[in-house]
Amino acid sequence: MRKWTDLLGVELSAVSWKEKGISLLGGILSILFLIFFTGRCMHLPHATGLVASMGASAVLLFAVPHGQLSQPWPVLAGHGFSALIGVACARWIPDQTLAAATAVGLSIGVMHLFKCIHPPGGATALTAVLGGSAVHALGFHFVLCPVLVNGLVMVAIAVLFNGFFNWRRYPAALAWKSVEQPDTATHDQVIAALRELDSFVDISEDDLIRLSRSLAELQLAARRPVRPAAGKRAA
Repeated sequence: MRKWTDLLGVELSAVSWKEKGISLLGGILSILFLIFFTGRCMHLPHATGLVASMGASAVLLFAVPHGQLSQPWPVLAGHGFSALIGVACARWIPDQTLAAATAVGLSIGVMHLFKCIHPPGGATALTAVLGGSAVHALGFHFVLCPVLVNGLVMVAIAVLFNGFFNWRRYPAALAWKSVEQPDTATHDQVIAALRELDSFVDISEDDLIRLSRSLAELQLAARRPVRPAAGKRAA
């Protein structure tokens, strides 16, 4: 069974039902407010005012608020660059199929380059190409409104909502900072380890240091000899 769960990528984290419920509530409230905001404040129909990829962003912002992919810079820059690339591809590549594929591929490359990887950005780039005449009519205005406006609203909601729960933190920089101890990895050691791995890891540096410290403490506790109870010694 472990072999199959590893192959399928089943998550290892044991999240409480309380945390799952809070994530669910955050997703509902964020999309409800975004629909209200685009309809009442921006006076835009949902087809153009609400970017569908914001649903995917809501998953990251409220289910994984501490993750690197969920932070404000990846959310805003990831959607922004992807929208810009998508509009450009839609306008300048005549074949729609090629334009869609190029938009997604270039978005991935640019998000890597500017350290703003946000998976929903790929969907934003695709929307700019395949979104239909209403999206195409907006041209490059699509980048600012609705994409960046949607992104700013989502980030603001995430800051407010996650702030009600002291174990959540958004942005991650507002959380406590790890106090380095002699047995704790340093910033340079974390960077060196990540370069050795050479793969994107969706975890903040503080959480990575905290995790390594917790593992070290668990290993130390496991190596300690178990002392027999007083009654057993007397026997």
